[in-house]
Amino acid sequence: MTMSSNDGYVFTRDYLDNNRINLMHSLWTKVFGYAVHPRIPIAKPDLHVADVGTGTGIWLFDVREHLAKSAQLVGLDISLNAAPHPDTLPSNVKLRHWDIKDDLPADLVAAFDLVHVRFLSFVLLNNEVEVVLRKLFQMLSTYICTNSTSRCRLVANPTSEPGGYLQWGEPDMETLRIDKVALEAKSEGLEQLFKLFEIQDARLKPTWAVELHNLFSAVGFDHVDVHSVDCPPHWAYIFHEGGLMMHEIISRKNKSEKLQHELARLLPQAVEETRNGAWVSCVRLTVIGKRPAQ
Repeated sequence: MTMSSNDGYVFTRDYLDNNRINLMHSLWTKVFGYAVHPRIPIAKPDLHVADVGTGTGIWLFDVREHLAKSAQLVGLDISLNAAPHPDTLPSNVKLRHWDIKDDLPADLVAAFDLVHVRFLSFVLLNNEVEVVLRKLFQMLSTYICTNSTSRCRLVANPTSEPGGYLQWGEPDMETLRIDKVALEAKSEGLEQLFKLFEIQDARLKPTWAVELHNLFSAVGFDHVDVHSVDCPPHWAYIFHEGGLMMHEIISRKNKSEKLQHELARLLPQAVEETRNGAWVSCVRLTVIGKRPAQ
């Protein structure tokens, strides 16, 4: 399937953007210390895992190495243009199209022990988050069991632990700030660069991440937990440099001559300010919750 220019994604899904995604995954798992939150059980042999908004599939490929060979993993996305060629996929990894803003397909209801979502800050508007969260809730397994798995009554994955888990990771863009090695370090270019992109699209100024844990509870999740990380300077600096390419990628998708002109003016200045000791940082969040057994 070719990518629609109207699919609501602000990035380009080309090799540069794919490398950005893969780099961000590596940095994210480094600073959090895991790909799957340690409270989420993953030892079950026939674990069913979904990655929603899978992009390049990098999270699935990473997690697969820590699961039993009999585990089944599915990556879901509105476009698979960022994913590797289908013939390169491991036998227990499948990819399929699904727009998270569409209805949940029947075969995905109660089908998974673990659902993972990350980096939807620039995809969802504030009023769309709870609607999406309810769909993710419905994807998780839940069943009533008496004395043995053979007497378990529905649902789609009856050998699973009662109640599946959702793990959702996002940067909290409300905490975005500029840090410096010294007060006199200049940062005007960085400040203007981020303001320039905020006015292009409401999704580039998301405010909902800090409320995500409350939405988990409102939808019905139990055992909600928030892990927040404010990176030390050396990691924050590397995150920032990786994020600088985001501006060029967005401008190529946007195709606005005015935006590209401003980018050509501001990006070299922002890069110089970065080398002189100024960088953008923020708090990053991972929220988990468990669907109650029924």
